[in-house]
Amino acid sequence: MFFFPSLSLLESSFIAALLLLSLLSLCFIFHLRFKSRTLHQLQNFNSLWAVRFILVSFITFWALNELLRLSFFRHHVLLSLFTSPTLSNQANLCKIQAVLSLGFFEPAFLVTLLFLVNVSIKKKTPNGILVDVIPFVIITCSPVLIFQIIFVFFAPSSETQLPVFFTRSYVVLSKNGLDDADDNKLLCAYPLLNTIVFGAFGIGYSLCFFFSSWKAVSLVINKGLRVRIYRLAFTVLISLPVQILCLGLSVLWEPEEPAYGGVALVVFISAFLCAVVGEGILVISPIKDTLAAGGECCQWVPGDRSRRREEGQSPVGYGLV
Repeated sequence: MFFFPSLSLLESSFIAALLLLSLLSLCFIFHLRFKSRTLHQLQNFNSLWAVRFILVSFITFWALNELLRLSFFRHHVLLSLFTSPTLSNQANLCKIQAVLSLGFFEPAFLVTLLFLVNVSIKKKTPNGILVDVIPFVIITCSPVLIFQIIFVFFAPSSETQLPVFFTRSYVVLSKNGLDDADDNKLLCAYPLLNTIVFGAFGIGYSLCFFFSSWKAVSLVINKGLRVRIYRLAFTVLISLPVQILCLGLSVLWEPEEPAYGGVALVVFISAFLCAVVGEGILVISPIKDTLAAGGECCQWVPGDRSRRREEGQSPVGYGLV
């Protein structure tokens, strides 16, 4: 991602750790999926397996997409395997990475995370939930993705009065020609117009997430679940604004400057924290608790004096349990 090998190595380590966590999350999801076939009491808690799978999938794709920002990975791994590693090809990869990262993968996993929080506080066991979540993600993320594509691939020409950082998705450090990959070096950058679009999404998302978390806290009386909601809400509502702020500040420096590398690292870590905490609280922890309890927690609704839940009812916060 950066001109400086130490920062690039650090981000590579974070990406590898996130991919391992995602693999662990998938193991938990499918383990519960298979075990629920033999334990009837686990079936209601298994109803969210598809949504959790979608969440982990989007996080995995986002992490893999972040590898495209690493110049070493672009030049020596990806392009050398599939095509000629010219700067022209690397420039196209930077554009694709900017669109997919800020326009689809990160918004998609954030929206899926919000969907899980909303579903978790419903008393009725959801039916056809996969049919609900896919349109929800597509409808929510489509405007962001469309604007990202327009601003990156159909940006105004350099003759316009817009400063270059409004539409710049990459920088070539030397002037030996765009196809001279041996003498030139190309770094990816964040176009300011794309940052503005993502920032507008982030503001709207933060408001929705705040109200959903507040509603979840008011409905769930279990102290442990409330602590999980607080942790999730605190992480998302702090990390996302910090990421948007640093994306905006990145235009103050050139991509080859150390300050830009530090700001870009904060941008990555902010999204990384949302992904890690989301998988930990909404995937691994609830499945681990359900398996440890052997499904006994399915037998009553929190706050209800009756040990047996009514048919078709699920515990409030069952997606967080």
